[in-house]
Amino acid sequence: MDTNPIEILLVEDNEGDVGLVEEVFEDARIRNIIHVAEDGEEAMQFLNKEKKFVNAPTPDLILLDLNLPGKDGREVLEEIKTNNKLKSIPVVVLTTSKAEEDIIKSYDLHANSYITKPVDFDQFIKVVKSIEDFWLEVVKLPNSKEY
Repeated sequence: MDTNPIEILLVEDNEGDVGLVEEVFEDARIRNIIHVAEDGEEAMQFLNKEKKFVNAPTPDLILLDLNLPGKDGREVLEEIKTNNKLKSIPVVVLTTSKAEEDIIKSYDLHANSYITKPVDFDQFIKVVKSIEDFWLEVVKLPNSKEY
């Protein structure tokens, strides 16, 4: 059994949402480490191990908001999925957008799943818990240490 913690990159500019995601994952029985990037530029620096992220781990899973300041989530998703070193990392789009064009564009850019954030606090917690249950307990993630 793999005893390494699961490395998660959360790309989210809303501090409240970051806190909720961290809280739900902290309560999980699964060992995980959440790294937070507040915008798309910081996310790409983390993933490319640039600037202050030279020693950053390669995440096992990315939770990506689409609506970010500066470089938005759509651009980040496209950069990830066209980069041979990053494209196998699963990306879960977790956003407030319910727009059909965002859903289609995200899947066209090879998002692994698209989840709309509920406005209701209890529903938001359920959604994050379902992400945890599926991506960390059911799915077999690629070993990020090998790429």
